[in-house]
Amino acid sequence: METTDTTEKPIVNLTEAALKEVKRLLDLQGITEGGLRLGVKGGGCSGLSYTTNFDEKIGEFDSVSEVDGVKVIIDAKSEIYLSGMTLDYEKDMVSGAFKFINPNASKTCGCGESFSA
Repeated sequence: METTDTTEKPIVNLTEAALKEVKRLLDLQGITEGGLRLGVKGGGCSGLSYTTNFDEKIGEFDSVSEVDGVKVIIDAKSEIYLSGMTLDYEKDMVSGAFKFINPNASKTCGCGESFSA
């Protein structure tokens, strides 16, 4: 299985807050070999929706980069939409959520979970 290793320049950047939350969630789920899987799927009010999962499997066509010890896994179809994006994490008194800051998005919905390119 070959993967594209982009450890020199990550496809996606993670803020310090996002890194801290991802590391906490990986530890909570006991995932040691995999990492954070980011992707894009059709749907949402703007046409495309972000997906976030934790995965221990790396596919043949996945790109893998490492950001401060966290593997970020992105499938080939999603890479064109996510390249250069920053993932942030915001927490308030009630809950927390990942925030996608995507320079490739020409339009985003009000909730920030879908976009068009």
